Amino acid sequence: SIIYGSVRSERKGIKAAEYLVNKLKKRDFKVHLIDPLEYDLPLLDKMYKEYDQGTAPEKMERLAGIFRGSDGFLIVTGEYNHSIPPALKNLLDHFQKEYYFKPSAIASYSAGNFGGVRSAVHLRAILGELGMPAISSMLPMPFIGKMFDKNLVPQNEFTDPSADRFIEEFTWYMEAFKERRQKGTPY
Repeated sequence: SIIYGSVRSERKGIKAAEYLVNKLKKRDFKVHLIDPLEYDLPLLDKMYKEYDQGTAPEKMERLAGIFRGSDGFLIVTGEYNHSIPPALKNLLDHFQKEYYFKPSAIASYSAGNFGGVRSAVHLRAILGELGMPAISSMLPMPFIGKMFDKNLVPQNEFTDPSADRFIEEFTWYMEAFKERRQKGTPY
């Protein structure tokens, strides 16, 4: 699953998420793009696990099923005041055991030249607490407004090779964690 974090009206980071969807599909991955605009979860009042079986809202139930079936989570985050977007935090916090013992990877973006790395540092701690530790590499995308053309072709020479290396590492972790999950988990 690729989880995108912004709900802003003129969001630019959705292009980064769509670019990564395309990159993973070229490697024959089944990919789910999770967009908080599509799922429109309320501010967290009750986590998915707190509902009696079969009583969670339909969109939350659908997300839980997607997350249970995912071998990893690629999080695409913008940088809002040196941290992650509130919609991303809210979406992530609705779930827990659906993430357990599955790796995550962080792609970050910003309008400036840091590429959202300050938000990625905060996100790494959150993902670990949720049970989906982040791989060591991150994929920062600076100047997101100019990063891709209308066909999602990167407008610099660094993005494609960096993304390929990042996805290769993420794939390794997904395969390793999946193999270990098939043998059982600590709890």
